[in-house]
Order: sequence, then structure tokens, then C-alpha cells
Amino acid sequence: MGQDERLLHASSFGAAATAYAEHRPDYAQAAVRWALATAPGLRVLDLGAGTGKLTATLVAVGADVTAVEPDPAMLTELRRALPDVGALPGSAEAIPLPDASVDAVLAGNAMHWFDMAVAGPEIARVLVPGGVLAGLWNVMDDRVDWVAGLARVSPSAAIGPRDTFTSWRAETADAHLPKDGGAARFGLPEQAEFPHGQRRTADSLVATLATRAGMLVMPEQEQQATLGRIRGYLASRPETANGEFTLPMLTCVLRVRRL
Repeated sequence: MGQDERLLHASSFGAAATAYAEHRPDYAQAAVRWALATAPGLRVLDLGAGTGKLTATLVAVGADVTAVEPDPAMLTELRRALPDVGALPGSAEAIPLPDASVDAVLAGNAMHWFDMAVAGPEIARVLVPGGVLAGLWNVMDDRVDWVAGLARVSPSAAIGPRDTFTSWRAETADAHLPKDGGAARFGLPEQAEFPHGQRRTADSLVATLATRAGMLVMPEQEQQATLGRIRGYLASRPETANGEFTLPMLTCVLRVRRL
């Protein structure tokens, strides 16, 4: 994905902020605890915080959280949901915090949008020595047969390689590195997965997939045809055709330490 396309996708979420807040999953607490396990303390920046899905889990595990989000509509949803959390406009490339002010920077389904040539030095600046950067991704467990089938009938705009258990590690292994070959600001990555799940119906799972960036920028006719195919698949499977079901997921973590 080129820089212009990346920016288009990254800026697409605001128009769907309410649906994002309603349908996107939270994050497994065990994954968040692992992400923070080697951090010097619990002052945490949730970077690219969106509507606060990761922020809420950080609060639940006892972190002292500051959220930063560039999109005004997403930030409004976050402030509405979590009025007691400090939430600031800003981006990974321009973080509105002082030097060495946090022990960890976490990004939930967001690090792949960062321009790490610029964001890497910014994140390193706000981290204390030995501080932790962690990216978290909620992925579908395609070791489950019907989930693997859903991934096969869905375009990458809805379920891409980064969105499945079998390929997330390869897709995110260098997410902390600048793409221009510049100096790395962080040490060797560690990766781990933690079981998770989300109660869905066929309709609400389709609504969840409709909040993916690739779907949001898709032409309307193509988007509706794509979502129709996914609905048809879910209607054909006994696991998903009637009522609620648990979508098998994992919260996956890439963790690095500031050099």
C-alpha cells in the first residue's frame, strides 16, 4: 500500500465512528497485561485510540491512561464513552506529550497506519528509558473451519492477511520499523497471542466487517455486493445462520523495548 492510499484508509474511520464504537471488539485483558509486563510503570499512552476500545481495557487493568486520537469524530466517541480519561487530539507523528512522560505506548489495531520513520522517533521521545511499545491486533481464528471459510469468501478489504491467526505474525513482525530503512528506535520484537471472542449475530458481524478501512473506502455498489456475499456465506453455515454465536478471535501482541 502506497503512502497516499495508506493515508486515505487511515482517515476513513471518522465517518463510521458510531458504528466503530458499537461493533468493534474490545481487547483481551491477558494480552494487555502481557504488553505491559516489562514496562517500567503503568503510565500508558493509547496511541491512535479510536473510540477507546483499548483505552477501556487499559483502565480495567489499572493503567494510568492518556489517549491520543487524530480523528475528531472518533475522539468524540472516546470522550463520551470514557469521560474520566484524558483524551487529546494528536497523532503518532505528532504526540502532544512531554519527553519521557510515559512508561508504555500501546496501539490497538493502529500501528500499521503509523509512518514509523516519523512516529518512531516521536514514540521514543515520549517513552522513558526502557519503555515499551506494543501493537495489539484482534484477529480471527482461522484454525476454526467456518472462520477459514469466511476469510476465503471475503476480500482483503474485509479480512486481510493481518486479520487472521495464520498470518498475523508475518504481517506485523516489522510494524515497529521505519519503512525508509532509517535507524530503528526499538529492540527485537516479541509476539504473543491470547484467546478472545466476541458475541455476534450474522448481521452484527457484517456490520463489524463494514467498519474495516478497506470497506469504508470501497465504492458503494461494490461494498454492498461484498457484504451481500458475506451475508450469504453466514446464512449457509449452521454455526452462524441462527441467532448469536461467539466469533473465535485472538488478541495478538507485538512488543518491543525502547533502545
